[in-house]
Parts: sequence; structure tokens; C-alpha cells
Amino acid sequence: MLKSVNPSLLLKLFPKFDVKFRIMPHSLISRTPKPKYDVVLIGGGIMSATLATLLHEFDPNLEIAIFERLGRFAKESTAAWNNAGTGHSAFCELNYTHERSDGTVDITKAESIAEQFEMSKQFWAYLVTKGYVQDPKDFINSCPHMSLVFGEKESEYLRKRHQTMSESVLFSGMEYSTDHDKLREWIPLVMSKRNDSEVMAATKMDMGTDVNFGTLTRKMGRHLLEDSNVEVFLYHEVKDVDPREDGKWEMKVKDRIHNHKQEVVADFVFIGAGGYALPLLDSSDIKESEGYGGFPVSGQWLVSHNQELVEKHHAKVYTQATVDAPPMSVPHLDLRIIDGKKALLFGPFAGFSTKFLKEGSYLDLPESVNTKNLRSLFGAWWHNLPLTKYLIQQVAMTKSQRMQHLREFIKDANEEDWELKVAGQRVQIIKKDEKDGGKLEFGTEVVVNKSGTIASLLGASPGASTAVYAMLNVLEKCFPEKLQGEWKDKLLEIVPSYGQKLAHNPELTEKVRNYTKDKLELEY
Repeated sequence: MLKSVNPSLLLKLFPKFDVKFRIMPHSLISRTPKPKYDVVLIGGGIMSATLATLLHEFDPNLEIAIFERLGRFAKESTAAWNNAGTGHSAFCELNYTHERSDGTVDITKAESIAEQFEMSKQFWAYLVTKGYVQDPKDFINSCPHMSLVFGEKESEYLRKRHQTMSESVLFSGMEYSTDHDKLREWIPLVMSKRNDSEVMAATKMDMGTDVNFGTLTRKMGRHLLEDSNVEVFLYHEVKDVDPREDGKWEMKVKDRIHNHKQEVVADFVFIGAGGYALPLLDSSDIKESEGYGGFPVSGQWLVSHNQELVEKHHAKVYTQATVDAPPMSVPHLDLRIIDGKKALLFGPFAGFSTKFLKEGSYLDLPESVNTKNLRSLFGAWWHNLPLTKYLIQQVAMTKSQRMQHLREFIKDANEEDWELKVAGQRVQIIKKDEKDGGKLEFGTEVVVNKSGTIASLLGASPGASTAVYAMLNVLEKCFPEKLQGEWKDKLLEIVPSYGQKLAHNPELTEKVRNYTKDKLELEY
């Protein structure tokens, strides 16, 4: 058995091999998966890392394996530049606050999203407290979240939104202004060369954050690898998930380095493989997966590393999506802090590829079509023709045309200061719908079989921000007795607010926010 591997040899064989992950070579190369595990997690993104950490904390004796097809954790949707890095708290995302027909604003979804992100922060604070991860500023930093709208009608909507949200303890401290002088204090880069007669309004929450989910995931992965009995297998791809008569799951696992295949059995399987979750879920043949389809959407950002510009913008500024544009396309101009370096990001601009992962296959989409989901796919396409038109227009845009959209935010934006960067690949859920055949979903969804022995996460936004909530949802459905029994005390140590509504408990809200602010070294 090999004890070490020359990194230069690996780089020759696999140019994308990332030695920065600093993993012990024997665990990468020479370890062979055992034939049986209690738990198998497919995918090395933030979802699997979160679930593995939770399960190991609840029961350190569980035999857990993580299989990741690439050479590093968090190389797909979780990677820093593959998402916006917004800690989604519903402070600035206008699509979470619907205006009712009577003119009032519904903030129910916004409160739910805010509470979910608070759970994530508590979990991360626990990791820091236990010494499982160090240097929280490597992955989370304070960054004000702002909503910005233009015109009388939208300004009135934002005023009502602010008024309603301010009544909730979750959004206490949110500021609202239509005054140009105040807006120049908040967003000088956006306000530069603006006509004083232009009607604008903005809200601001200093409690917002910028999160590098890639760094966070790799910190969790390193802890699991070095300080737990969780076994991590990189360059190992799960090709199929089949049910056995005894209720367990049998997986075909390919070692991509040695081109070796073997079968692995598990009592419980979680599919957190991003876009590849859909075909793996389909291979399981569970009834709950019937009718699901997927529509891949890629994205692009305009990015500036010009520090003169960066120093003029210290916020994440979201506005409203254009007509017929999906919620995920909400334009925003963001401060990003990645590996200690600041940059500005604007977008997203939609793209299209038939791949389900950034490092996937162009055959992913056609191979996902089957008799079970054909009606769902056609129905979703037929009832979303404006979205199809929008995507075609977005794909056809030149950089100069994208710069014109940026100039709605920054009047004198110079094309030389901005580069185009490809973001991650997303697969939007298409669900079976009795009336329309299929319905396109823009959120995230947990799919679990009746016996609770297999679970999968599908969808995109708000995604990584609510990973803890999503994974606890998995545990609630798959391990309900343990979660409410022997695991309950540890759960409340990890997430003190679990089971309580923060929106109805100002004292608890203040307590957990002070706790996470201190442990995560936030500065709002």
C-alpha cells in the first residue's frame, strides 16, 4: 500500500489536482473504501460537509464516508466565485417580500429565510468555539445589505416593505432613505454622477454578511479528515444507487485515479451532489423521485479588482428583477472578500449549458430525460416561454451590452475595469404538476423516501446560506426519534434556537445574535 505520493506526479497525471487542500496523501490515494458504512454522503459541497459534521457530533461512532468526484471539496456550486457569497438573511432580497393585492407586504418568507441563516451562524459559531475551524474572517465578514429601487412606485413599495419589516425583531435596525445625501454616504460609487432629480430609495442593514462558502466547506472537510473518523474519498464518483431487499443501499463507486470500481453498501445515503443529485436520485427508483426533472442554468459575473473602485463600495446592493426574469437573476452589485482580497461583483447574467455541473458532461441534460419526467419537462417549458426567451437574450449578450446594465448602477463604469467571470452551474427543479404537467421551482427541496433511508437535496437559492436548516430538515425526516431523543441535548448546544421562532422571541434573538457576532468576529 502506498504511504505517500509525489505531488508533481499527480499534477502531471491530473492537471486540476489541488495540492492546496493539504490532505494526507494516504487518505487520498491508497485508502480503499470499506464495503459497508452506516452513512454515505455523495458530494463534497457545503451540504454534505454540514451533514457529516452534525452526524459525527451526534454520534462519533457512526461509520461515515464522503465520496467526492473531484480532487477538492467545494469546487462546484460552493466555490467562492461560483455563487454571490451573500449570507441570505432576506435583508436585501426583494423577491422574498411579496406585495399583496391590497398593497400590504408579506414578509413571512423573509422571516423564515432570516431565521434559517441565524441557524447557520450558530452552527458556525459552535465550530469556532470547539476549535474545529479557526480564523472565521477567512470565511465570513460583515457587509451591509441594501435594497435599491428606482421611481415613485417602487420607492413606495420599498417604504411599505421597510415599515412592515421594521416591526419584526429580525429586521430591527433597518434604515430607509430617499435622500440623495444619505444615499451618497451609503453607496458613493452608485450615486456618483446621479441627477439629483432622480427618484430613488434604499434600505440598509449593517448586520449583513459576505460569506466564502468554499473556504468554510474546506475548513469543515479538513476537520472531518484530520480530527474525526469520517472517511473522505476524493476522486471517487458514485455512479449508481440501488435499493437492496434488506432495505440498505448499494452504490457503484468509481476510483477515478486508479480506474477501479467497487460496490459500497450503506444504511443511509444522502445525495448532495449538486446538479448530479437528480440522475442519482432517479437511479434509486424511489417513488418520491418520480416526475422530477432539471433545467440547467449557468451564470456570469462582471468582476472588478480595481481597488480604487472597491474602496468606494462597501455593501451588497440588490434591486428588482426585470420583467420575465427569474428570481435568481436579481441584479446586484456586491463587495466580495475572498482569500483576504476585496473585489466587486455585478450580475448575475444567465447562461446556458446542457451540463449539470461546471465540470460535468454536455450529455447530462439529454440523458436525464425519461418517460417519468418527460411530461414535467415539456409542461414546464411550455408554461415558461418568456423565461426561454430571456435566457436566449442573456446568452447572446456581448460584454459591452452587459456593461450597459452595470451602468444602471455605476454611471461611469469603464469596461477596462471589469472582467467577465463564469459562475457555477445550477439545475433548477422541475416538479410534476397535475394541471400544467410540470412546474419550475426556484428554491431548494429535500426529497426523502418513505422509510427515511435515502435523502437528496435539489435546487439552488438560497442554498448554501441555509445549509444547516436544510440538513436538520433531512435529519428530522430520516432520524426523528434520535433527533428528539438522544441527540437533542447536543443539537441545542450546536443550535440554541432550534425549535423556537426567533421572530416571536426578541430576547432569544438578541442572545444568539450577540453570541454569533462574538464568535464569528463580526463587526456590525
